[in-house]
Amino acid sequence: MPARTTPLVNNQIYHIYNRGVEKRKIFEDRRGFKRFLQTINYYQYEGPKPKFSNYMKFKLFKPNSSKKVVGIISFCLMPNHFHILLRQVKDGGISEFVRKISESYTKYYNIKYNRVGPLLQGQFKAVLIENDEQLIHVSRYIHLNPISSFLVDDLKDYKWSSYLDYLSDSSSDLCIKEIVLNLFKSKEDYKQFVSDQIDYAQKLEVMKHQLIDYNEI
Repeated sequence: MPARTTPLVNNQIYHIYNRGVEKRKIFEDRRGFKRFLQTINYYQYEGPKPKFSNYMKFKLFKPNSSKKVVGIISFCLMPNHFHILLRQVKDGGISEFVRKISESYTKYYNIKYNRVGPLLQGQFKAVLIENDEQLIHVSRYIHLNPISSFLVDDLKDYKWSSYLDYLSDSSSDLCIKEIVLNLFKSKEDYKQFVSDQIDYAQKLEVMKHQLIDYNEI
Protein backbone atom coordinates (compact mmCIF):
# COMPACT_ATOMS: atom_id res chain seq x y z
CA MET A 1 0.00 0.00 0.00
CA PRO A 2 1.48 3.42 -0.94
CA ALA A 3 2.62 5.77 1.80
CA ARG A 4 0.05 8.35 2.93
CA THR A 5 0.74 11.82 1.54
CA THR A 6 -1.22 13.53 4.34
CA PRO A 7 0.44 12.86 7.74
CA LEU A 8 -2.01 12.14 10.57
CA VAL A 9 -1.01 14.28 13.56
CA ASN A 10 -2.34 14.33 17.12
CA ASN A 11 -4.84 17.09 18.00
CA GLN A 12 -5.47 17.84 14.33
CA ILE A 13 -8.89 17.40 12.71
CA TYR A 14 -9.38 15.39 9.50
CA HIS A 15 -12.18 14.61 7.09
CA ILE A 16 -12.04 10.85 6.60
CA TYR A 17 -13.99 9.10 3.87
CA ASN A 18 -14.14 5.89 1.87
CA ARG A 19 -16.53 4.07 -0.45
CA GLY A 20 -17.43 0.53 -1.44
CA VAL A 21 -15.32 -1.32 -3.97
CA GLU A 22 -16.65 -0.82 -7.50
CA LYS A 23 -18.92 1.86 -5.96
CA ARG A 24 -21.09 -0.93 -4.55
CA LYS A 25 -23.54 -0.45 -1.69
CA ILE A 26 -21.99 -1.14 1.69
CA PHE A 27 -25.19 -0.59 3.68
CA GLU A 28 -28.02 -2.76 2.40
CA ASP A 29 -30.53 -2.20 5.20
CA ARG A 30 -31.18 -0.52 8.53
CA ARG A 31 -29.25 -3.21 10.42
CA GLY A 32 -26.13 -2.50 8.37
CA PHE A 33 -26.22 1.23 9.12
CA LYS A 34 -26.85 0.53 12.79
CA ARG A 35 -24.03 -2.02 12.97
CA PHE A 36 -21.52 0.41 11.47
CA LEU A 37 -22.51 3.11 13.97
CA GLN A 38 -22.04 0.65 16.83
CA THR A 39 -18.63 -0.23 15.39
CA ILE A 40 -17.62 3.44 15.20
CA ASN A 41 -18.67 4.01 18.79
CA TYR A 42 -16.78 0.94 20.04
CA TYR A 43 -13.47 1.43 18.26
CA GLN A 44 -13.04 5.10 19.11
CA TYR A 45 -11.82 3.80 22.49
CA GLU A 46 -8.42 2.22 22.96
CA GLY A 47 -8.00 -1.37 24.22
CA PRO A 48 -7.65 -3.80 25.72
CA LYS A 49 -11.28 -4.75 25.38
CA PRO A 50 -13.32 -7.80 24.37
CA LYS A 51 -14.02 -8.72 20.77
CA PHE A 52 -16.72 -6.55 19.29
CA SER A 53 -19.01 -9.58 18.86
CA ASN A 54 -18.68 -10.38 22.58
CA TYR A 55 -19.30 -6.75 23.46
CA MET A 56 -22.50 -6.81 21.42
CA LYS A 57 -23.70 -9.95 23.21
CA PHE A 58 -22.68 -9.24 26.78
CA LYS A 59 -21.85 -5.50 27.00
CA LEU A 60 -18.74 -6.33 29.03
CA PHE A 61 -16.84 -3.19 28.05
CA LYS A 62 -17.56 0.15 29.71
CA PRO A 63 -16.27 3.06 27.58
CA ASN A 64 -13.95 5.54 29.26
CA SER A 65 -14.05 8.96 27.61
CA SER A 66 -10.48 9.65 28.76
CA LYS A 67 -9.20 6.68 26.73
CA LYS A 68 -10.00 7.52 23.14
CA VAL A 69 -7.82 7.11 20.08
CA VAL A 70 -9.98 9.60 18.15
CA GLY A 71 -12.69 12.12 18.93
CA ILE A 72 -15.60 11.99 16.48
CA ILE A 73 -17.01 15.40 15.54
CA SER A 74 -19.57 14.57 12.86
CA PHE A 75 -20.41 11.80 10.41
CA CYS A 76 -22.71 10.67 7.63
CA LEU A 77 -23.25 7.14 6.37
CA MET A 78 -24.47 6.92 2.78
CA PRO A 79 -25.53 3.74 0.98
CA ASN A 80 -22.17 3.27 -0.76
CA HIS A 81 -19.76 5.44 1.25
CA PHE A 82 -19.15 7.19 4.56
CA HIS A 83 -17.77 10.48 5.88
CA ILE A 84 -16.33 11.01 9.37
CA LEU A 85 -14.93 14.27 10.71
CA LEU A 86 -12.62 13.51 13.61
CA ARG A 87 -9.66 14.57 15.72
CA GLN A 88 -6.70 12.29 16.35
CA VAL A 89 -6.07 11.86 20.08
CA LYS A 90 -3.45 9.09 20.19
CA ASP A 91 -0.42 8.42 17.95
CA GLY A 92 -1.66 6.35 15.03
CA GLY A 93 -5.20 6.69 16.33
CA ILE A 94 -6.95 7.46 13.04
CA SER A 95 -5.25 4.63 11.15
CA GLU A 96 -6.02 2.20 13.98
CA PHE A 97 -9.63 3.38 14.21
CA VAL A 98 -10.37 3.19 10.48
CA ARG A 99 -8.62 -0.17 10.11
CA LYS A 100 -10.64 -1.71 12.93
CA ILE A 101 -14.03 -0.34 11.87
CA SER A 102 -13.34 -1.40 8.27
CA GLU A 103 -12.23 -4.92 9.20
CA SER A 104 -15.04 -5.42 11.69
CA TYR A 105 -17.81 -4.22 9.37
CA THR A 106 -16.40 -6.07 6.35
CA LYS A 107 -16.41 -9.31 8.35
CA TYR A 108 -20.02 -8.70 9.40
CA TYR A 109 -21.09 -7.86 5.83
CA ASN A 110 -19.29 -10.81 4.23
CA ILE A 111 -20.78 -13.30 6.66
CA LYS A 112 -24.27 -11.87 6.28
CA TYR A 113 -24.17 -11.81 2.48
CA ASN A 114 -21.99 -14.89 1.94
CA ARG A 115 -19.17 -13.10 0.14
CA VAL A 116 -15.38 -12.85 0.41
CA GLY A 117 -12.82 -10.13 -0.19
CA PRO A 118 -12.52 -6.43 0.62
CA LEU A 119 -15.64 -4.30 0.89
CA LEU A 120 -14.04 -0.86 0.93
CA GLN A 121 -11.97 0.82 -1.76
CA GLY A 122 -8.29 0.71 -0.81
CA GLN A 123 -6.72 3.26 1.50
CA PHE A 124 -9.16 5.68 3.12
CA LYS A 125 -8.90 9.36 2.17
CA ALA A 126 -7.90 11.95 4.78
CA VAL A 127 -8.08 15.74 4.36
CA LEU A 128 -6.57 17.99 7.02
CA ILE A 129 -8.88 20.70 8.39
CA GLU A 130 -6.68 23.79 8.62
CA ASN A 131 -8.99 26.40 10.16
CA ASP A 132 -12.43 27.03 11.66
CA GLU A 133 -13.87 28.23 8.36
CA GLN A 134 -12.95 24.97 6.68
CA LEU A 135 -14.24 23.03 9.69
CA ILE A 136 -17.76 24.43 9.55
CA HIS A 137 -17.99 24.09 5.77
CA VAL A 138 -16.85 20.46 5.81
CA SER A 139 -19.30 19.72 8.62
CA ARG A 140 -22.06 21.25 6.50
CA TYR A 141 -20.96 19.31 3.42
CA ILE A 142 -21.05 16.05 5.39
CA HIS A 143 -24.52 16.73 6.78
CA LEU A 144 -25.87 17.79 3.38
CA ASN A 145 -24.99 14.48 1.71
CA PRO A 146 -28.40 12.79 2.09
CA ILE A 147 -30.36 15.71 0.69
CA SER A 148 -27.89 16.71 -2.03
CA SER A 149 -28.11 13.10 -3.25
CA PHE A 150 -31.93 13.26 -3.10
CA LEU A 151 -32.27 10.44 -0.57
CA VAL A 152 -34.59 12.59 1.58
CA ASP A 153 -36.57 15.80 1.21
CA ASP A 154 -35.77 16.93 4.75
CA LEU A 155 -32.47 16.34 6.55
CA LYS A 156 -34.39 15.62 9.75
CA ASP A 157 -35.70 12.46 8.09
CA TYR A 158 -32.23 10.93 7.69
CA LYS A 159 -31.16 8.85 10.68
CA TRP A 160 -27.66 7.87 9.63
CA SER A 161 -25.78 11.11 10.21
CA SER A 162 -24.94 13.29 13.20
CA TYR A 163 -27.21 16.12 11.99
CA LEU A 164 -30.04 15.26 14.39
CA ASP A 165 -27.53 15.19 17.26
CA TYR A 166 -26.45 18.70 16.31
CA LEU A 167 -30.01 19.96 16.60
CA SER A 168 -30.72 18.12 19.84
CA ASP A 169 -30.37 19.69 23.28
CA SER A 170 -29.16 16.42 24.78
CA SER A 171 -25.51 15.43 24.96
CA SER A 172 -24.22 12.99 22.36
CA ASP A 173 -22.59 9.68 23.26
CA LEU A 174 -20.83 9.57 19.92
CA CYS A 175 -19.99 13.07 18.70
CA ILE A 176 -18.15 16.02 20.21
CA LYS A 177 -20.54 18.33 18.42
CA GLU A 178 -19.56 21.36 20.49
CA ILE A 179 -16.34 21.69 18.47
CA VAL A 180 -18.49 22.91 15.57
CA LEU A 181 -21.50 24.34 17.39
CA ASN A 182 -19.36 26.61 19.58
CA LEU A 183 -18.53 28.51 16.40
CA PHE A 184 -22.20 29.55 16.10
CA LYS A 185 -24.41 31.63 18.35
CA SER A 186 -27.01 28.86 18.57
CA LYS A 187 -28.10 25.52 17.15
CA GLU A 188 -30.64 27.40 15.06
CA ASP A 189 -27.84 29.41 13.47
CA TYR A 190 -26.07 26.18 12.54
CA LYS A 191 -29.31 24.74 11.16
CA GLN A 192 -29.75 27.84 9.01
CA PHE A 193 -26.12 27.67 7.90
CA VAL A 194 -26.72 24.14 6.62
CA SER A 195 -30.14 24.89 5.10
CA ASP A 196 -28.82 27.87 3.15
CA GLN A 197 -26.70 25.53 1.04
CA ILE A 198 -29.30 22.86 0.19
CA ASP A 199 -30.39 24.27 -3.17
CA TYR A 200 -26.82 24.86 -4.33
CA ALA A 201 -25.72 21.37 -3.22
CA GLN A 202 -28.56 19.72 -5.12
CA LYS A 203 -27.86 21.70 -8.29
CA LEU A 204 -24.17 20.80 -8.03
CA GLU A 205 -25.05 17.11 -7.71
CA VAL A 206 -27.27 17.26 -10.82
CA MET A 207 -24.52 19.02 -12.79
CA LYS A 208 -21.98 16.44 -11.69
CA HIS A 209 -24.11 13.58 -12.99
CA GLN A 210 -24.84 15.41 -16.23
CA LEU A 211 -21.12 15.88 -16.83
CA ILE A 212 -20.43 12.21 -16.08
CA ASP A 213 -23.16 11.12 -18.50
CA TYR A 214 -21.86 13.52 -21.15
CA ASN A 215 -18.30 12.21 -20.84
CA GLU A 216 -19.52 8.62 -21.22
CA ILE A 217 -21.27 9.25 -24.58
